[in-house]
Amino acid sequence: MVIPIHDRNPTRGPAYVTYAIIAVNIVLFLLGPLSGFSSAYGDSRVERACATDSYFREYAAIPKELVDNDPLDPVRVVVRTDDGLVRCPTEDIDKVPILSVLFAMFLHGGWLHLLGNMLFLFVFGNNVEDRLGHLRYLLFYLGCGYLATYAFALLNSDSVEPLVGASGAIAGVLGAYLWMFPRARVTSLVPFLLFIPLALPAWLVLGMWFVLQWIYFQGAGVTEATGVAYAAHVAGFIAGFGYAALFVRRPKAPSSAYYPGPPGSRPY
Repeated sequence: MVIPIHDRNPTRGPAYVTYAIIAVNIVLFLLGPLSGFSSAYGDSRVERACATDSYFREYAAIPKELVDNDPLDPVRVVVRTDDGLVRCPTEDIDKVPILSVLFAMFLHGGWLHLLGNMLFLFVFGNNVEDRLGHLRYLLFYLGCGYLATYAFALLNSDSVEPLVGASGAIAGVLGAYLWMFPRARVTSLVPFLLFIPLALPAWLVLGMWFVLQWIYFQGAGVTEATGVAYAAHVAGFIAGFGYAALFVRRPKAPSSAYYPGPPGSRPY
């Protein structure tokens, strides 16, 4: 898999919604229990571990709750810390499952999870927003997130593991970008080439990304090793690509002025 860091695809104006979504994700993570910046979740490792579990059970999307449209009954949670297994206080959490999908789209399970998602949104979101318009793009983003989350829930209807992250919504953005700008050049770092940056066509970068998600999805909806919801990625990508293919006219190829090359050459 390659790591996209920039695309050669100019926009007509600032991507206010994309930047706002990135800002909200970062702020909520910094204020949450996993960043380590807030003292509201206790001082000891045990307190923070129990607070983290309670936080995600309250705000994360839980497949069984979504399928049944009913919050789980209070349970005596056991969390694993460096000090061993710890029993947390039993809490009766009042939540609306359908709203938890919205909250979960702006929460992340760690720094790597957050930064990886925000990088993809930063690189590809501005052009999709530019093409759809600000309000339509926001509704599209949230819609892909909801479709991806519920698709995952239906495939894992008995799961009570919290699901968080913007991956499903961002996968929709990637799918739409692939339809709209398949030949745009994306500067990407290639790990097996010692992270050498290469300018690759979007169809190759995003096509490889989707194929990997599909392969992992065929193995399991969520891998035990990484806890990644590949089923949500696949569903979000298909939803985004399908929407763009049905309702968005593919723009004309960009001017070769944006693509340095010999006179008369055409962008690829």
